Amino acid sequence: MALSAGLQLRQSQSLVMTPQLMQSIRLLQFSHVELTRFIEEEVERNPLLELVNAESEQSDTAQDTPFEAPPLQTEAVEAGDDATWAETSESQADRMTSEIDARYENVFPDDHGTERVEQPEFIDNWKSMPGSDGRHASEGYDLDDFAARAPTLRDHVAEQIAFAFSEPAERLIATELADQLDSAGYMVGDLAETVERLGADPEQLDTILARLQEFEPAGIFARSLSECLGLQLIRKDRFDPAMAALIGNLELLARRDFAALTRICGVDEEDLLEMMAEIRALDPKPGTRFEIGSSELIVPDVSVRPASDGGWTVELNAATLPRVLVNQTYFATVIGKMPKKDAGQGFLSECLQTANWLARSLDQRARTIMKVAAEIVRQQDAFLLHGVDHLRPLNLKAVAEAIGMHESTVSRVTSNKYMITPRGVFELKYFFTVSIASAQAGGDAHSAESVRHRIRVLVEQEAAEAVLSDDDLVDLLKKSGVEIARRTVAKYREAMAIPSSVQRRREKRARARAAAV
Repeated sequence: MALSAGLQLRQSQSLVMTPQLMQSIRLLQFSHVELTRFIEEEVERNPLLELVNAESEQSDTAQDTPFEAPPLQTEAVEAGDDATWAETSESQADRMTSEIDARYENVFPDDHGTERVEQPEFIDNWKSMPGSDGRHASEGYDLDDFAARAPTLRDHVAEQIAFAFSEPAERLIATELADQLDSAGYMVGDLAETVERLGADPEQLDTILARLQEFEPAGIFARSLSECLGLQLIRKDRFDPAMAALIGNLELLARRDFAALTRICGVDEEDLLEMMAEIRALDPKPGTRFEIGSSELIVPDVSVRPASDGGWTVELNAATLPRVLVNQTYFATVIGKMPKKDAGQGFLSECLQTANWLARSLDQRARTIMKVAAEIVRQQDAFLLHGVDHLRPLNLKAVAEAIGMHESTVSRVTSNKYMITPRGVFELKYFFTVSIASAQAGGDAHSAESVRHRIRVLVEQEAAEAVLSDDDLVDLLKKSGVEIARRTVAKYREAMAIPSSVQRRREKRARARAAAV
């Protein structure tokens, strides 16, 4: 069979992930801070993009608004009052002229005049002094130059080492031990290995460590939780033999074994409860107060408030929707002045295409967030009215089918987005919870978050003589229409840091006996 070349026409469809499509998908899951940063970078790269903020809108409005004269007051004026009105006008004009002639500094508000130097001898040392180099005090320096950096735990310990140790050898050993502190203030190094590496005397190392444990904050340089709590109690002069026995048996304290603790410590239950209260007031991680963490302010993307017709009004927060404008006038002006087939025309055309795409993508992002938020409010109407007990189970598929979108799109929209409601500020993913079946045939399913809330309320309302076990919680939830397994109740209880029924019973009975005495 002879081989020959031929042409075939074939039609097909395919979805190609272009860079712009991938960027549009990324825009959906951007938070407010990430979106603002991305748009600022695009404005820097694209000369046709302009970022419009609230301040620029107010300034543009103030410039475009014509001057309006104050409203005239209508009064009945008789014919003989014309001369009096003329004299009054002339006197007001003379008074205004005299005031203007006497106060020239108001004519030029930017000219602050000559400032008096308060301390001439400090001019060369402080550049912020008025008159130091002929500039105003608010110009020529940055406030960040004078802002003190928050001290770290290492800086705080290093300052104390400089005053506590005068011998170079001791200061070297103390600095080496300070390098072995973790973020919580605990010693994580091996003292035996440190002695061998430095060639120091073990007794000298123990003496230096004991002096380091006297540093502030109380509890640092401890090698265990018991030692950390003990150092703080010593500083408060509360480390007696009974407290030492209690600190040495933290495992029994965690199990609320009050019978064994009272026998070991040699105190009654009332004193034991007071000792427990003192331990709870201590700081188990004294070094964490020096951690420098950045706190981000949550800016809600959607606002929900009651409407006049009994429903809900869902609005997008304008502060989280940065507005970008495409400068078509600048594009037309520059293109018109360029010669044909110039390389700059291709660059500007690409910038115009990118700018138009970004504007459309931001508009589409806002519409998608609005659709998802409105559907969530419709689904969780009972939660907004009555609280967490009425939170319905909801998944991404239900919302996606209701608004005609894919589940992945709904997942991206609900990431890092927040909604402010009369119940508080919640992340959009908070409203998506696992469904727990109803104990009644044909009954409505329950949300896992509402079930956790019911467990917490039942535990808080239990009495000392009737502490609820996990099986009791299962029975009570079943009576209220929630079908749940015992292991699920135990998992929810442990996730909420609620002790077991045995531990709660011991603590509640001890408190009841102490209150009755």
